Amino acid sequence: MKTNQGTAENAVEAVANVCVASCQNLAAQIERARKNLLAELKESLQAPEQLFRLALNEAEALAWQTEYPHLLFPALAAEKVQAVARWNRQQELLRQRNSAVALSI
Repeated sequence: MKTNQGTAENAVEAVANVCVASCQNLAAQIERARKNLLAELKESLQAPEQLFRLALNEAEALAWQTEYPHLLFPALAAEKVQAVARWNRQQELLRQRNSAVALSI
């Protein structure tokens, strides 16, 4: 009886180890994608880096709520980054308008 219980415990431990390794692999894939995206953003888009970091954090949090975070993260990240870029452009336009109005007064 002890032999069967020991075997069952070993099997549970082996499955747990596989699950942990799988999660670590997924987390590493997402982290690589995040770093690559951030590097691209620094070169191409005009907005504070912190805003992009927050957008990527939000995309990652949403991705982890799905069954396939490594597949959905890139699309969610792109969507969030585009929203940040759009918001930043709108803010710049507002700043320009406000400074033009202030100069005209």
